[in-house]
Amino acid sequence: MEIFATAAAGGALIGLAAAGMLLVNGSIAGISGIFGNALAGQPGLWRWTFLAGLIAAPLVAPLAKIEVPAPHHQAGLVTLAIAGLLVGIGTRLSGGCTSGHGVCGLSNLSRRSLVATGTFMLVAALTVYAVRHLHLPVGF
Repeated sequence: MEIFATAAAGGALIGLAAAGMLLVNGSIAGISGIFGNALAGQPGLWRWTFLAGLIAAPLVAPLAKIEVPAPHHQAGLVTLAIAGLLVGIGTRLSGGCTSGHGVCGLSNLSRRSLVATGTFMLVAALTVYAVRHLHLPVGF
């Protein structure tokens, strides 16, 4: 049951962070938009600080002594590169990412975010099914 409590606490923290960003900064916590605007040279040191926090969090997390279960599948570099490319293409096609659409867009009752979130959840479920039951290779 502890893993569910940890997941619930993590979800609550993500929701609070997204709400706080909207209240304080006036923008949604869409990672792909923040990343794209930072690379495009949009003004605002907060973008780079936000991204640095995303990178630093997994490095600092072990200090909290929270055990994270090991993944069942170890993907190779080629698999990770292909997955990252596909996520990037999907993000561009949908005009946002899971945090932008799934956390911020759905809470704003956006139809576009509902369609995007439904699509990426369906594709994720099909991918898990394919890897687990059709024994597609994931380790190359």
